[in-house]
Amino acid sequence: MKTIIVASILAALAAPALADGTELRIATLAPSGSTWSKKLAKASADINEKTEKRVSLKWYEGGSQGDEKDFVRKIGLGQLDGAAITSVGLSMIDESIRVLELPGMFDSIEEMDYVAGKMWPKFKAAFEKKGYVLADRGDVGWFYILSKDKIESLKDLQGAKPWLWGDDKIVKALYGKLGVSGVPLGVPEVDAALTSGRINACYGSPLAAVALQWATKVKYRTDVALFYGVGATVISKKAFDALDPKDQKTILDRLAKSGNEIRKAVRQDNVDADKGMQRSGVKVTTISFKADFQKAAEATWNDLAGSVYTKDQLADVLKYRQEYRDKHKK
Repeated sequence: MKTIIVASILAALAAPALADGTELRIATLAPSGSTWSKKLAKASADINEKTEKRVSLKWYEGGSQGDEKDFVRKIGLGQLDGAAITSVGLSMIDESIRVLELPGMFDSIEEMDYVAGKMWPKFKAAFEKKGYVLADRGDVGWFYILSKDKIESLKDLQGAKPWLWGDDKIVKALYGKLGVSGVPLGVPEVDAALTSGRINACYGSPLAAVALQWATKVKYRTDVALFYGVGATVISKKAFDALDPKDQKTILDRLAKSGNEIRKAVRQDNVDADKGMQRSGVKVTTISFKADFQKAAEATWNDLAGSVYTKDQLADVLKYRQEYRDKHKK
């Protein structure tokens, strides 16, 4: 009993003060003014109001804190308290979450939603064990190949200089199956690389391409998506545990609401951004290697099972996907 009391006192002394103005420092690649940024800013204002100014969220936008790997590193060092990141950033905490972004896995957003909803509680538990609070899922959208030169055949893709997010093991593996050499760069480097010609193709959702200004530097996008991109906000469990339990609930409830708002808004904004890109002259190309793509995608699923995610997790995704398809047979 005495040991428990002493430990409690030491923990209280080590914890940051819970006075007015406790600030959680959170980074994101989302540019200021983007859909993600606006929704997160609104959530932050609500949290500050509902906690009676005991908690505020300070956002570092537009990659001002580096790429997502830098965010995770800085959280570990205590220089940041959290981040709103894509699954590539999330995978630096627990790689298995990338099982939701396997290429060629889903036929519709609804199918992906069903599978992700089944899997998300398991990911929350896994992140907690690693010292992070994983909020509800956000959205990025369907990722397409965007290029300066027309890509219709596999030969076209193999001859291109496409970007590879340096930490994206899944796309790297897919590129390998397709005989494509990617140029590894961080997200903040892509715009300049497209301008200089270091790369002539990249991948992203229409909304992200517009927000990051990549859309002004490409002329084509493929008609087939690589995968559906997801994301979420994570907070250091150490920083989170230092907050009053009532404030913890307020944060989680508001971030859950924000995740739902972001999904709805981002989905519509992706449609609008895609239409805007096409009005600006970006043409949709029909690829002739759909069968090769799907074959390479499924080979990638199996190759990464046991390293990026477990075989059981892949089996779960396929099981839940089949459940959805069985329920929605026409």
